[in-house]
Amino acid sequence: MPDLNYTYRPPPVKCNSFDPRAFRWAQTMRLAVEEINQNMELLPNYTLGYKIFDSCAHPLTGQRAALAVLNGLSEDHSAMCSGASPLLAVIGDSGSAQSIVISRMLQPFRIPMISYFSTCSCFADRIKFPNFFRVIPNDDYQVKAIAQLLVRFNWTWVGLVRWDTDYGRFAMQGLLRELRGTKVCVAYQEIIPLFYNRQRVLEVMQVMRSSTAKVVVVFSNEGEMTPFLRDYMTQNITGIQWVASEAWVTASVFTGSEYYPYLGGTIGFGIRKGPISRLSDYLQTVNPQMYPNNPLVQELWEALYGCSPSSSSGSQLPPCSGQEYLLDQHSAYMNTSSPRVAYNVYKAVYAIAHSLHNLLLCQPDQGPFLNNSCAQSNNIQPWQLQHYIQEVTFNIAGEVVNFDLKGDSIPYYDIINWQRGTGGNIEFFNVGLFDRTKPVGEELVIQEDRIMWAGHQSEVPVSVCSVSCLPGSRKAVRRWEPVCCFDCVPCDSGKISNQTNSIECTFCPEDFWSNKERTACTPKKIEFLAYDSLGIALTVISIVGACLTIAVITVFFHHRNTAIVRVNNSELSFFILFALTLCFLCSLVFIGEPTAWSCMLRHTAFSITFSLCISCILGKTLVVWAAFTATRPGDNIMKWLGHKQQRAIIFSCTLVQVIICAAWLIDAPPYPSRNTQYERSKIILECSVGSRLAFWCVLGYIGLQAGLCFILAFLARKLPGNFNEAKFITFSMLIFCAVWLAFIPAYISSPGNYADAVESFAILASSFGLLFCLFAPKCYVILLKPEKNTKQHLMGKENK
Repeated sequence: MPDLNYTYRPPPVKCNSFDPRAFRWAQTMRLAVEEINQNMELLPNYTLGYKIFDSCAHPLTGQRAALAVLNGLSEDHSAMCSGASPLLAVIGDSGSAQSIVISRMLQPFRIPMISYFSTCSCFADRIKFPNFFRVIPNDDYQVKAIAQLLVRFNWTWVGLVRWDTDYGRFAMQGLLRELRGTKVCVAYQEIIPLFYNRQRVLEVMQVMRSSTAKVVVVFSNEGEMTPFLRDYMTQNITGIQWVASEAWVTASVFTGSEYYPYLGGTIGFGIRKGPISRLSDYLQTVNPQMYPNNPLVQELWEALYGCSPSSSSGSQLPPCSGQEYLLDQHSAYMNTSSPRVAYNVYKAVYAIAHSLHNLLLCQPDQGPFLNNSCAQSNNIQPWQLQHYIQEVTFNIAGEVVNFDLKGDSIPYYDIINWQRGTGGNIEFFNVGLFDRTKPVGEELVIQEDRIMWAGHQSEVPVSVCSVSCLPGSRKAVRRWEPVCCFDCVPCDSGKISNQTNSIECTFCPEDFWSNKERTACTPKKIEFLAYDSLGIALTVISIVGACLTIAVITVFFHHRNTAIVRVNNSELSFFILFALTLCFLCSLVFIGEPTAWSCMLRHTAFSITFSLCISCILGKTLVVWAAFTATRPGDNIMKWLGHKQQRAIIFSCTLVQVIICAAWLIDAPPYPSRNTQYERSKIILECSVGSRLAFWCVLGYIGLQAGLCFILAFLARKLPGNFNEAKFITFSMLIFCAVWLAFIPAYISSPGNYADAVESFAILASSFGLLFCLFAPKCYVILLKPEKNTKQHLMGKENK
């Protein structure tokens, strides 16, 4: 660019290098025009002319070329805008930025243009660019293909680099739009100035080096990438998986062996290739001997061989020997094995020829546009040709060529992979395709086994911000970071995730719980007071207690006529022992899986048997207390406590408990329940009491009986005699009350099987307390001290 310091008129913009690839495209246009002029079926009796202008791949020089096109004269020797244009159509330009400028300049004259390499999605706006057509797919389709490629290989953390051009801007905007709603996040977006700034480029490379994103998508053209890659190789940055846009994915200038360590494995979408049968031979005819005064041919030779074919050109290069020949190694110019951009140029020329042919064959009121759309051969207007370009359809090399309402052609891409060739150079391998005409989900076809990735690896590279969360964990997004950056948090107990990268852990059903790995729900462990170690221990203790009680009954029955049995009311003693036997045995009902019958039997059997036992002890306590008070003169209370009265007391006291239990069973009986709240990983089978009021009434009534026994026995504790039973009743009631007072908080705080075990233990402990306190001293006298088993000894009247 010239120095714009505004102190003098700036000189014209000059191109500073020669592009053999672009020169090949120009030669392809010449070849197509010559073929059409020799074709007796296409435009017979007409000859196409052409003129080639150099846009120098820049909008400013492209503008100067467009003005020269419109003037119809030489760019260097004409006054701008001095005459009318004989021009009917324009083919070009290669870059979107230049095409935007040229299209806008051609619009007032309604001159159509067909581009062979401008892919910017902005051209789809027919209001802004009504005269623009192209034989290359819209970038909207390319970014769709790139987005599907990133998703296909699970590249969720990528970098984006573009040049500060309309092509790069619209392409990146389109890609970001396509990535919305996918799992792909953008690690960085870097813009390189249109005028190459090495300091800024080095900053971009530092971002690429330090980023964890190993996949980089680049929207650029060949010319812009050349100095960038030169500095990239100087910085010795490797390990990047490049995703190339169609503008440079087939650039033969990067096929040298020195590029492979840095660009090997590059993948991208190349435009459709097609055959041009005569192109190779036609390009070889271009040489200084054939065109001795053509400056472009001289520049081609200087670019390919580094020598000047003419001594009069004023070049500083050494003169050529004249033995230089065009070879396949000059790939930038002679690469005709799989023409892509050149094939687009070829199609564009034929599109204009077929449109012009249809226009000339048009009959009035029979054309696609009825308003004077037919033209006379000596008066063809560009706007008439534009209408026919919109409607043209023709076949070339087996491909149907036409344009949609937006001026776009059929979207089709080859997937190109850069691999090492036999000579160490980079070769372009076709590993798939993207065909937008196929059904959704089937557009992208990739042969993954044929792809060679960056670093000469056969495995797909990984480019993620965070490693995938394994089953059993969930993603926790980091604050202020993209959603692709997350931590893996193990699922809570009772939740699972059976997929990778789960956003949320799901609850297990009510009767299931998560396994140790939190990957599956397993049935909850069911717990109840079973016949395990605890259940067996309680069972043994219960049976031992019942056996001891039966043994005491046997001893008492065998010695039923002795003084110690008779003096303590043998009938009440047998009632007590019978009730204690039932108390020991009712604890067995608490062991085993709860059922409806066992739940009702547990509490009712326990409460009635204990009430019977305490009622008998209460009756005996009343007798002892009456005997104590009857020693006073005038007392005749004993006549109210005969055997019939004692039986009535026992029956009445027990009947009250029976009535409470009956009301309990009728109103809200106990029932089996599944407790999942105390320990959510288990199902605890337990008996719900049904009515808590009834449950505590039952216990309260037993406590009332025990308290009354304790008070009466305490009052009679000093009854004279060697065997005062009131002392033993007092002590037994102390133990009984202590056990059940301790039972209440223990029962409330214990879950399921432990609550049953606590209640069973309380029954056994209180039963053993009553058995030993009331009957152990008597059995001791009966079995070990028979000499004391006399009435005189018991009354304390034995002679000393």
